[in-house]
Amino acid sequence: MAYLKQQRPEKVTVPSVRSSKERGERLVCLTAYDYPTARIVDEAGTDIILVGDSVGNVVLGLETTVPVTLDEMLHHTRAVRRGVTRALLVADMPYGSYHTGADDAVRAALRLIKEAGAEAVKLEGGSSRADIVRRLVKEEIPVMGHIGLTPQSFHKFGGNKLQGKTEQAARRILDDAHAIEDAGAFAVVLEVVPKELAALITKSVGIPTIGIGAGAACDAQILVIHDLLGIAFTPTRPRFVKQYADLRRTMTEAIQTFADEVRSGAYPTEAESYPLPPDTKLDFASPENIILSNVIPDSET
Repeated sequence: MAYLKQQRPEKVTVPSVRSSKERGERLVCLTAYDYPTARIVDEAGTDIILVGDSVGNVVLGLETTVPVTLDEMLHHTRAVRRGVTRALLVADMPYGSYHTGADDAVRAALRLIKEAGAEAVKLEGGSSRADIVRRLVKEEIPVMGHIGLTPQSFHKFGGNKLQGKTEQAARRILDDAHAIEDAGAFAVVLEVVPKELAALITKSVGIPTIGIGAGAACDAQILVIHDLLGIAFTPTRPRFVKQYADLRRTMTEAIQTFADEVRSGAYPTEAESYPLPPDTKLDFASPENIILSNVIPDSET
């Protein structure tokens, strides 16, 4: 099968991600929020799997990522951990888990690492978060940065809008990238920024840049798996999203076919039904006390 040819058995680690830039290796990143999806994404050869707080939008039906809690991130990261063998597993630190100081940030990150099995954490913000990144790294917690459009700043930005459109704004994002690198982050996500700015940042920092709506010059690319597969229920599709499948249509057609067969009596057939073993006798003389002279072994159910 094609996907088997794409598998690379070596384990992806924080050091291998950091050194991928020197090797000129472009990394593939995707989100996952549950065991079956994580297993498929991992087996397909993805390098980094992010349990994003975008779980709030695409799984929990929330308008923004702001309400997502640490407990919810722990729950989904645990599920994804069970399905991942090769990829580096990164978990988002949700809004409020690192905004009240470095000590609280360390406690939250330690839970994501120890209790949920994440191998690194991601947090949003640039220069203003550098001290927190530095503290986490000091405590041996690998950190991925995230600058440009930061969805947890939804209310501050007034929506999910292109960032770095002016020279001054672009300079701030460039400074953010350097601040995050200097603080010890092993990679940084660039979200919804002009491609020229992303290219400049990618050339000027020594850590890999991971683009989402940031053009082709980034060292890696990431998409939300629901966007890629066509099962995201969002009012509009962001410009940077390329839909590689239409699973919503496939799922709808399968469910409708099932419903039609149930209503018409076409399902289940003999092939989907279990007969009694030949040596089993039913005594209907006393309906209130039906006797089975044999029991169907568990292995046959």
